[in-house]
Amino acid sequence: MLRAKILGTGSYAPQKVITNRDLAGIVETSDEWITSRTGIRERRVAVNETTTEMASKAGKAALKAAGVSPKDIDLIVVGTVTPEFTFPSTACFVQSTLGIKPGAAAFDVSAACSGFLYALDAAEKYLKTGAAKKALVIGVDAFSRLMDWTDRTTCVLFGDGAGAVVLSAEKGAKGILSSNVHSDGRRWEMLYARGVSQKNPFEDNPHDAPRPSPHLKMQGNETFKIAVRTMGSAINEAIENSGIKPDDITLLIPHQANERIINAAKDRLKLNDERVYTNLDRFGNTSAGSIPLALDEAVRGGRIKDNDIVLFVAFGGGLTWASAVVRW
Repeated sequence: MLRAKILGTGSYAPQKVITNRDLAGIVETSDEWITSRTGIRERRVAVNETTTEMASKAGKAALKAAGVSPKDIDLIVVGTVTPEFTFPSTACFVQSTLGIKPGAAAFDVSAACSGFLYALDAAEKYLKTGAAKKALVIGVDAFSRLMDWTDRTTCVLFGDGAGAVVLSAEKGAKGILSSNVHSDGRRWEMLYARGVSQKNPFEDNPHDAPRPSPHLKMQGNETFKIAVRTMGSAINEAIENSGIKPDDITLLIPHQANERIINAAKDRLKLNDERVYTNLDRFGNTSAGSIPLALDEAVRGGRIKDNDIVLFVAFGGGLTWASAVVRW
């Protein structure tokens, strides 16, 4: 049986650090207010850097860690909702930037904060069926470009960053044991950002009608409740479908959205702090970048070893939620 095995990981975060105290200088908030409610102390913001540049740097690091040549990659899947182009896809730009061979399949997945796990799920299906042999999967977002920096309820939460993995179709027990993705489009107004488009000349009042705000909008309290519930069900599904028990989990790497949401996932599995990886305090919510960025840190920090069982779980706008279990 073929499995999608992770051969290497990589990540990238912009150099510009914005602390809670920095934000207190532009919006009515404080370090204590942000930290006590979210667990976030600082975040990174892309300055004169594009989504493609961040994705490519993370992808290059993953290829190096995997010992895989760009010419061996025949599939690129990028999870993002902040591309700099409507089209071509960010994946196509990554293909060109990294020198991945022409003819490889390349496409983006839009699932907000669940984007990396959605991209991972798509790539796994290609590899398990033999449609691809090696894949580069990237989660990347630059939410600083979607923020209303006068809204203290949202601008304090998000940061920019990218993470990547190289997958290979391999026989054996190692690799993705379970991958699950879900959505509920009825609840889109809980968390969204409108696209910017031009009026066409055939519409009524094409030039006078006010345009909707392109900034991220979120119903915070309700989103929190749904996130806790859906991530809980995704955890249960991942465990059941992979045939493991909660005690088998070596490390939980949840989407880095909010300390209280992470604690709810940890408590559901009855895991101590040593079995949960977080970097929320240093990066904030990097959307599709959060899980692969945390994964790369965990790998490079020696937190994941051969045959370890790693559980990923995420929730995002759409609404979307997803989970995956990997034997390292």
